[in-house]
Amino acid sequence: MSTTKKKYNMITDHPGKALLMFVIPMILGNLFQQFYNITDSVIVGRFVGEQALAAVGASAAITNVFIAIAIGGGNGSAVVVSQFFGAGKIAKMKTAVFTTLINFIVISVCLASFGLLFNDQILTWVNTPADIFEDAGVYLAIYFMGLPFLFMYNVQASIFNSLGDSKKPLYLLIFSSLLNIVLDLVFVISFHEGVRGVAIATLIAQGVSAVLSFFLLMKKLKGYETTEKYSFYDKNMVGSMVRIAVPSTLQQSIVHIGILLVQSVVNSFGSAALAGYAAGTRIESLSIVPMLAMGNAMSTFTAQNIGAGKLERVKEGYKMSYVIVLTTGLLLCMMYQLFGDFFISLFLEDTSGEAYAVGIEFITFLSFFYSFIGLKQSVDGLLRGAGDVAAFTTANLVNLSIRVIVTNVFAPIYGIQVAWMAVPMGWAANYIISFSWYLTGKWKRIKVIKK
Repeated sequence: MSTTKKKYNMITDHPGKALLMFVIPMILGNLFQQFYNITDSVIVGRFVGEQALAAVGASAAITNVFIAIAIGGGNGSAVVVSQFFGAGKIAKMKTAVFTTLINFIVISVCLASFGLLFNDQILTWVNTPADIFEDAGVYLAIYFMGLPFLFMYNVQASIFNSLGDSKKPLYLLIFSSLLNIVLDLVFVISFHEGVRGVAIATLIAQGVSAVLSFFLLMKKLKGYETTEKYSFYDKNMVGSMVRIAVPSTLQQSIVHIGILLVQSVVNSFGSAALAGYAAGTRIESLSIVPMLAMGNAMSTFTAQNIGAGKLERVKEGYKMSYVIVLTTGLLLCMMYQLFGDFFISLFLEDTSGEAYAVGIEFITFLSFFYSFIGLKQSVDGLLRGAGDVAAFTTANLVNLSIRVIVTNVFAPIYGIQVAWMAVPMGWAANYIISFSWYLTGKWKRIKVIKK
């Protein structure tokens, strides 16, 4: 099938080894992707000021939703790619790849146009404070311009992962993240561009990453030889992709949709509290990366093994995911309990103000519950990889509803801390629903591709 020798195989190696070898580069890659936004926040917070950090934070609640749509949609479509790949149907795998790319080029251009057209209105919907509205609008508009690059990189990364190659996305993200940091410093410190500067730096870095990723993907596809003909677009595959991609997008974006929907409540506490909350959400986004990666790894592992007809390996892999998730959750908890003040001080120079206090309370509380999202992501990833989308779609809607309702009802009464206290409630409910469905075994009987 391929001219490239792999050090591990999702279908034949021990499930624990296959998952671990696959998920580590994915975690590192996703961490570097988060560095895009974290670098923006750190640099404007330290070199421009608290209000600039609040402006980027207000915009991030919106941009993270689009990032999640790109990742979730790409992962969902990649399930079809994975199952064809696992079944050894190379021509159909290539057709699925090209179909996915074309679909997301169109989607990203449409979303970018919508964002640019309603930029100010979106910020108004989430009650962005007046003193940061202009900077937030500038940051968001430039981000929308780069949305096609963002989508294409993330979709291509999902395709690489679906083929069992999680290293190339990692190498690309290391390069582009370092480029983003250099450009951030140049635009902010040398050119004094402030919020505008970090947005331009992100756009350039994402553009370079997307173009390089495209050429590497085309080269990789050439390495898979087949005598069968493949096409560049198959509308018959779109139905299967949409059926999995839409719930996958919802699952991947649930955290960020929740942040966006509670943003108007958080914004009502003022720009100082918003700055602390922004720092906390940046750290949260970074902390859940291993858990999101575990879910994506389980999706690829499940899809390839179902394509190869090895259902029992799926169960073995799922058991191993618990070891990885619980170990990671414990390490995160210990790190933030011991060094939480250090992480918040990266964003905020003033350690005596309201913003700092909000940030500290946010991350120390949530650190006890990161295993919850890991458990939820693992079982959701398994169901997604099997193409069983109904249960985890429901579970994620419950997750979202709990977070939004609890925050909107109780935060105005008891304070901003309700915004993060509601998070583990949603994660736990999501896990219980998805795991209960997994126990029924109905996911084994779902057919995504034709043999």
